[in-house]
Formats: sequence, C-alpha cells, structure tokens
Amino acid sequence: MSKLIKPIVYQPLLDTKQTEQGIKLIKEFFQQNLSTELRLRRVTAPLFVLQGLGINDDLNGVERAVTFPVKDLGDAKAEVVHSLAKWKRLTLAEYHIEPGYGIYTDMNAIRADEELDNLHSLYVDQWDWEAVITPEQRTVAYLKHIVERIYAAIRRTEYLTCETYAQIKPFLPERISFVHSEELLQRYPNLSPKEREDAICKELGAVFVIGIGGKLSNGKKHDGRAPDYDDWSTVGEDGRVGLNGDILIWYPVLGRSFELSSMGIRVNEESLLRQLAIEDKEDRKQLYFHRKLLAGELPLSIGGGIGQSRLCMVLLHKAHIGEIQASIWPEDMRMECEEMGMTLI
Repeated sequence: MSKLIKPIVYQPLLDTKQTEQGIKLIKEFFQQNLSTELRLRRVTAPLFVLQGLGINDDLNGVERAVTFPVKDLGDAKAEVVHSLAKWKRLTLAEYHIEPGYGIYTDMNAIRADEELDNLHSLYVDQWDWEAVITPEQRTVAYLKHIVERIYAAIRRTEYLTCETYAQIKPFLPERISFVHSEELLQRYPNLSPKEREDAICKELGAVFVIGIGGKLSNGKKHDGRAPDYDDWSTVGEDGRVGLNGDILIWYPVLGRSFELSSMGIRVNEESLLRQLAIEDKEDRKQLYFHRKLLAGELPLSIGGGIGQSRLCMVLLHKAHIGEIQASIWPEDMRMECEEMGMTLI
C-alpha cells in the first residue's frame, strides 16, 4: 500500500458512463491518428507465443512470463507475451512491408510480477507498432522526428477529448522536449533516475528521454532494456549513446512524471552482437528470432508501445489506472481508493 499515490484533493470529472464513452472515443480516435501519422496498417497479434524461440519481449530481463502447457503440442510450453517487440519485426518481414510503412496492433499482456499502484496493473494493454526504415534513418534525428509525430497525435486526441467534455481542460505543452539520460544525470547528480524524470517533466511538461538501457558515466543504467530489440549502445550523430527512449509527461493529477510510451530504433546485426556481449546473453544467438536477424532476414525498423489505458487515464484526468481498466487489486487498495474517490472497475 505504500506505493499508492494519494492526491491531496481528487474529484473525478466524469461519471462511470461518461468514462466508458471517453475510453471508446480516445481509443478509436488515437489509433486512427497514429496509423495516419506513421503510415501503419492494423494486424492481428498473438496473446501467447511458444517458449524458447526468443520471440517474447524480455523487458528488464527479470520478469517471469505467465506460462502454460499446450496439450496438442505434447505439452510444449507457451507463454503470454510481455510485449510484441520482436514478433512485430518478424511480421514486417513476413508481410514484405516497404520502408516508410509499418504495422500496429492491440497488444494485451499479463505481467504477474508488476508492483501494483496507480500506474501499474497485472493487465497491460497498448498499441504496439513497428515500421520499416532505411539504413540512413538509423539516426537520433529520425527518432526525434517520429516522437514529434506521435506526440502530435496525442495532443490532437487531447483536443477532441476536451471539446467533448467541457469540464476537462488541456494541460499538455505544445511541444515535446528532448534530453539524454546522461544529460539528466549530470543535471541532477544527487537524484535517482525516477526523481530526475520527475524534475525534468515538472520543468518542461513533456519530455523524450533518449538512451535507456546502457550504463551511464556513474556506471549505472537509467533503466533496464533487453539487449535484443532497442538499440541502446550505438553512438548517434550527436555523440550520445542510444537510439531509443521514453515519452514522459508531467501529470498534475498525481504530481509526478508519467510514462506514455517506450520506443526506439531496433538493433541491427552489429548492435545486437554488441549488446548480447555487454549483457552476457550471447547464448541467445542460437534462438529463432536472433538467427533470422543475424542472417539479414529481418528489415531495419523502429517501433514501440503506447499504453492504451495510460493514455485514457491521462486524457480523462483519472488518478488510478483501475478507473480505466478491469483488473485485480488488493482489497485494501480498492477500499482506500474508494474512500478517495477513485472507483476501481
């Protein structure tokens, strides 16, 4: 319960009926805008994949996947996806997607090891997207360009939401700023990574933190990333290391930074080998996904995930993600939230 953030004063701006209508409005409008901005077509995605193929997302490398035996496959183990970072790249190759185009899908996952609080649930829903790029587009400049287009779609969705519900007022800044994780460390050397994010978001409103996964000058990571999807070890044209990052905003309802998306340019053959060696995961080179990538059978790509419930939570000014999605919560958390006006679904 210590992780529950308790707003000093909280009053939901929408009742249950309006909230459900707002969720539908936001999801339908945003995904169409995202598709148009990045030239993505919708595809159908799996809820689970076979264990041992290297397709599932490893996140920080410590989270356990939910697994179950499949009777008709001789009790071979399947595991619920954490996200679809690697699966999407295989799909780009299978569908022969051209550079400048991509795919998006509804990703639903179960993360049994999540610590439950206002932002984290056992159930994860996001728009997973992936687009094919050229070798010349594997740059920080192109990464920033894509971030700005995604942020533009978010702000258009905020505008529609505020036009639909007059009691909701816009708060997102017109532009998103960019800062490297090493720059944050130098700027706030005595703060933890989370405290650095809070500080920069409070100052700038909306920030894309570049370079997440590799060690900084203090020998520590800003945050963890698996070694085989985002490229966090390549030196960009700005001299900084990392071609990935997170979209963060300052969320006044909770008085803290709020992550809406994790994304990045994906590893090529060279950076995959480098990152596997850094993380002592070179045994993965024998897995199905990794073999195909190292054989040059997968396209270069950029991609990420955008939280569906998180975006709805922010744009509807809710204080707990359980006001947006149905999940399981500790009974004492549910009761305490009810007392503060957060009615969990």
